Amino acid sequence: MDISEVRIRPVKGAGRMRAFASIVFGGQFVVHELKVVEGAEGRMFVAFPSKRAASGEYFDIAHPITAEARDRIQQAVLAAYRQQVGSVAAEQAG
Repeated sequence: MDISEVRIRPVKGAGRMRAFASIVFGGQFVVHELKVVEGAEGRMFVAFPSKRAASGEYFDIAHPITAEARDRIQQAVLAAYRQQVGSVAAEQAG
């Protein structure tokens, strides 16, 4: 299924987390609460929605099955994040 929409909600003051994202597949299925996170050396990545188990461990509740699908989703979310952050920065400067 194709990625038909990505929505980004930037966050401030949340440590390494930079934004929440929602992604729509084929205009028919949406996954909310993906996280855009700044990792080691400033490298950005997408963390998938997770839930904390009674043991204290976290496990993904929605995630891609293949590395190819993970890469496509991550590229789409990070591109939307960069576009939105860039347009907000330009708006604030102007």
